[in-house]
Amino acid sequence: MPRKIHLALHPYGVGGPGQHGLWKDTRIAKNASIDINYYIAQAQAAEHALFDALFIVDSQFINATYPAHYLNRLEPLTLLSAVATHTRHIGLVGTASSTYNSPFNLARRFASLDHISGGRAGWNVVTSFDTGTAKNYGLDEHLDYATRYGRALEFVHVARGLWDSYEDDAFPADVERNVFLDPAKLHALNHVGEHFNVAGPLNISRSPQGQPVIFQAGVSDEGRDLAAQVAEGIYAPGGPLQQAQDYYADIKKRTASYGRDPEHIKIFIHGGPIVARTDEDARRREREIFEEDNDFDRNLALLGRSFGAYDFSRHDLDAPFPDVAHLAENGGRTGAAKLIERARAENLTLRQVARSISEFRRSPFVGAPRTVADSIEQWFNAGTFDGINLAFRTDDDLNLFVDGVVPILQKRGLFRTEYEADTLRGNLGLPIPDNRNTREPHLVNG
Repeated sequence: MPRKIHLALHPYGVGGPGQHGLWKDTRIAKNASIDINYYIAQAQAAEHALFDALFIVDSQFINATYPAHYLNRLEPLTLLSAVATHTRHIGLVGTASSTYNSPFNLARRFASLDHISGGRAGWNVVTSFDTGTAKNYGLDEHLDYATRYGRALEFVHVARGLWDSYEDDAFPADVERNVFLDPAKLHALNHVGEHFNVAGPLNISRSPQGQPVIFQAGVSDEGRDLAAQVAEGIYAPGGPLQQAQDYYADIKKRTASYGRDPEHIKIFIHGGPIVARTDEDARRREREIFEEDNDFDRNLALLGRSFGAYDFSRHDLDAPFPDVAHLAENGGRTGAAKLIERARAENLTLRQVARSISEFRRSPFVGAPRTVADSIEQWFNAGTFDGINLAFRTDDDLNLFVDGVVPILQKRGLFRTEYEADTLRGNLGLPIPDNRNTREPHLVNG
């Protein structure tokens, strides 16, 4: 079968990092981020366009400087459970922290979403970027990198073990024999590890796709290794084409090194296409969006997020970038290290560093429908992604992509013309995981 592009939708609500002016757009409801009808409509539009998944991000720490969407938004699993009852095919991927949850409760919640949706749940595993989250959970300090990633790996293994608590035919529900459950097919986990002791079993059976699909976003070496070991989908940083190619090749290589089939991990890059009648119109709109969002004070605050929500406004903006590397060690270490390295190498001031994180960068997916389709095809064939996690500012922007670009990709045989399956695994071409308590392997979900 020829490779096909996978598409996911990442709703912005009233505007996340870098979209500081989005909430001011008259087409955006000021309560969009807490309006379930907004998410239902987004999911239904994406499903109508045959997208693979709706992706919901999350974090559990804010202060008043955080982006508008972060200040007031719905909890992902509650949100997706509601969306599940208004959709039939689209995958539902929610973000949840392995640092600030317990395996039993989270495994149960995702298994519930998987059943509610008929096998369309996905879990985006994060180790929590914001160091301030610790104090919301009664902890004095955020866990260090090694501990967080070791905990994440064990957490996923425990969750998967709990999802296998029941064999598929554990419930004969035979009235004549008075047998509802075959107890021989219920299995306790009895996990004892470095971070968790979990007895089990989980009180919910496997869904039509076996287990929720595991997603992860790995940038650091620790993150990439975690993804290579357990992820079935990954949200990649994107960047220039060569950088995206290098990342794609690295993840696939690492996946193979752990004895896994590289085709069983689907890499999604971020994409914010801007589609207009002509290339010139689209490029003009791209620049307008940059100007709408370019708020220096907000960008300065956003810079602080990589350093434990540090308040950089206390420093002289035109003095050399301050020595704050220690503040990022347990938080946004990878991104912060790159900022510090550049600041030192180029002797940049704090003002220059703050401006650098919001420099105007042209997107490859901007133009008339055919131009955008050409660029997507070029990047796909160049080995940069298996899918794109799409973000659109407004419904109009989403519709322009769906009506203009998707039909071109379909005509070229690059995107589906109908759903292949009723489950997220089936549509991504991923196998159903074998139940560890069952000897007979499952077939690929179709």
